[in-house]
Amino acid sequence: MTRRLYGISLSGHVHRVRLFLSILKLDYTFVEASMQSPEVLRLNPLGQIPVFEDGEIILTDSNAILVYLAKTYAPGSHWLPEDPLGAAHVQKWFSIAAGELRYGPAMARAATIWKRPEEIGPAQTKAEKLLPFMEGELTRHSYLAGNQPTLADLACYAYTARAPEGGISLQPYPNIRKWLDGVEALPGFVSMPHVSEAPFE
Repeated sequence: MTRRLYGISLSGHVHRVRLFLSILKLDYTFVEASMQSPEVLRLNPLGQIPVFEDGEIILTDSNAILVYLAKTYAPGSHWLPEDPLGAAHVQKWFSIAAGELRYGPAMARAATIWKRPEEIGPAQTKAEKLLPFMEGELTRHSYLAGNQPTLADLACYAYTARAPEGGISLQPYPNIRKWLDGVEALPGFVSMPHVSEAPFE
């Protein structure tokens, strides 16, 4: 079966899928492709990355891809709890990843990389609200949705870890830094490149 993942190396949305594919030890081909790339637009007319091909299956939306991978290749595992409360906790962090994290640390980083200074301040303000919340949540358990790693951690890892690239310090948040260390210690972990380590458009 042919698996392909389309996206750019500096995208946290792409990284969360690459990370889970590595943890699951699934072979795939990574195709460096931007949102405007013909191959991306052919597979996803909305022009969003990542796009994932698994044989005849084509999936978009990083969190949806994570759910598909968990249900297909790690059914019944801790990555996607089956119990109502566990599933709800993961969904909560999916929403945070798509909301506060995307428009806070992720946007501050993107605005810095692509030189949109007018967006940096508002995004940093959102991050200043999100990060203390995450810090508090991590006083109760080792991972975002409990004491075992779940898809919630993969969805939130990259943009939190690279928050300093958007001028946001993680030094005031020891629980977040400990959590990041825990994710990085997972078997199969792969890092998202720093800005200086990868080409971008």
